[in-house]
Amino acid sequence: MGEAPKPYFDTLPGLLCKNARAHGKKTALREKQWGVWQRFSWNDYLAAAAEFAGGLKKMGFGRGDIVILIGDNRPEWLFAELAIQALGGMALGLYQDAPAEEIAYILELSEARLVVAEDQEQVDKMLSLRQGLPQLAHIVYHDPKGLAGVNEPGLVSFEAVRDMGRDLAGQFPDWAAALSPDDPALIATTSGTTGRPKLAMLSHKNLLAMAHNLGLVDERRPSDEFVSFLPLAWMGEQMMAVASALLFGFTVNFPEEPDTVQDNIREIGPNVIFSPPRVWENLAARVRVKIMETTRLKRFLYDLFLPVGIRLADARFEGKKPGLGLRLAYGVAWFCLFRALKDRLGFSNVRSASTGGAALGPDAFRFFHAIGVNLKQIYGQTEISGISCIHRDGAVDFTSVGQPIPDTELTIAEDGEILSKSPSVFLGYYKNPAATAETLTDDGRLRSGDAGYFDDQGRLVVIDRVKDVMTLKGGFKFSPQFMENKLKFSPYIREAVVFGHDRDHLAAIVCIDAEIVGRWAESKALTYTTYQDLSAKPEVYALVKAEIAAINAKLAPQMRVARFVLLFKELDADDGELTRTRKVRRKVVGDRYGKLVEALYSPVCSMNLRAEITYQDASVREMCGELRLEDVEDRAAG
Repeated sequence: MGEAPKPYFDTLPGLLCKNARAHGKKTALREKQWGVWQRFSWNDYLAAAAEFAGGLKKMGFGRGDIVILIGDNRPEWLFAELAIQALGGMALGLYQDAPAEEIAYILELSEARLVVAEDQEQVDKMLSLRQGLPQLAHIVYHDPKGLAGVNEPGLVSFEAVRDMGRDLAGQFPDWAAALSPDDPALIATTSGTTGRPKLAMLSHKNLLAMAHNLGLVDERRPSDEFVSFLPLAWMGEQMMAVASALLFGFTVNFPEEPDTVQDNIREIGPNVIFSPPRVWENLAARVRVKIMETTRLKRFLYDLFLPVGIRLADARFEGKKPGLGLRLAYGVAWFCLFRALKDRLGFSNVRSASTGGAALGPDAFRFFHAIGVNLKQIYGQTEISGISCIHRDGAVDFTSVGQPIPDTELTIAEDGEILSKSPSVFLGYYKNPAATAETLTDDGRLRSGDAGYFDDQGRLVVIDRVKDVMTLKGGFKFSPQFMENKLKFSPYIREAVVFGHDRDHLAAIVCIDAEIVGRWAESKALTYTTYQDLSAKPEVYALVKAEIAAINAKLAPQMRVARFVLLFKELDADDGELTRTRKVRRKVVGDRYGKLVEALYSPVCSMNLRAEITYQDASVREMCGELRLEDVEDRAAG
């Protein structure tokens, strides 16, 4: 007898059909509109996807075709994605704030003939690009506001496509049954830290194997609630809102607007939450800001009880059983502070909380574990369907990213690079066999580009990108990403880029958090007009210097940031300085601000800098200003 098929040997549309048969009336999706949560059952989900698939079929779409989706998180994105996949096509999601140049590049490379765009903003973007891309014949929108009088060839509403395909909707189960788990289902754009994004092709099996194996060590339940607020173009959101939700049958909720996410999370009370480090860092920073602005009693309770939570968290991190006194003190802290704080954040029901996409600093871990959120680090990449490692319950530490999930084999190459082998490893890059060959070894292992090692407990420790590990002039190796994460735990620092390769000491370009520093300035009666004006204030320099000095005090001398500058603009994805998932493009920043980096290692105390800012409409404006270069502590001459 042959080996029994794995539980994930299915397809995404096939699972949609199964869930509708087994739990037809159960809520599959919710969307908040006009202040009311709109409910979609599994039957509704299947009907919408089936009708849209029928419409696409009549429009001439089928096996091998790529359809692009762009916009905010809405049920229509999922309806369209499952419809495309049922016909044997591939869904390709784009970030809603992607610049026109990047979208044009992906449209041209993918040869997509149809785009599902959310609203007028995205439709206008596509219409402007279509002039140079004649193959883009159809643009489907699902928010009609502002489009009633627009009459463009190929422009059609989502509902019109559904109406067109309603008579074919009954064939959806047959289309789904004809699919193979090995068929390509999704094209995900890579983060593009080293240049233009590549298009990673992922099969149904890739996505569902990841969801199944992750669920074996981080439980998912059909009764779970999940709030989808991160871009569906991101692999992390695909693995939760699509693959895991279809495999385990839990409910996916869509917030009303990006500005209402925190309120909507509190209303839903999710059981599962997954976010990149910046979201967790922002949450922790905003709690501290709220505490600064609250009553004396609440500040007193926070200052009294947070250290109790930190001590309990540290004991657990070290594998120790907290003593009776500490447990009793934490019980009081829970009753007086942490219970209410978790509720305000919307985390009262959270059972599974994880972070990935980059490393999260120890201070952020301590904070969330202190208030009772069992936050775990995951590790992976787009090309392995999102995840290869995760912390296990009760074994969270600051150094590692946990152990491999089942069916995943990790090895370390001779040069220290992390290699992965699992059923979730992607099919290859679309129309880029050379890049595929560079990324996959001869035996099918995925090259991560990250340097790492296993600790004595078999947990993976990721040092940094292989190409980003730096060495001071004296031979001391350091990870700039580690230092950047330390700096960004300060509520006043939004981004930081650390330098020091072949130098005597570390230096940093720092971007303040305008909202939080602005509130601080107002509390000090400091007036300012713009971000540039605020970042140049001597008082703000003194504030950030004190923050960096406090961080330095906990680090080895070689790892301390000796000098910094506050940039007069935020690092921005539109300027190519960040990826759409807010990873620093280190080479771009180093090249663009090369003169500023050199100044940080010179005796000068200020310099005049010019920089270009690109807006989403592709217009460009030049900024210039005098920047102050600040010493944090004594340093050798650079």
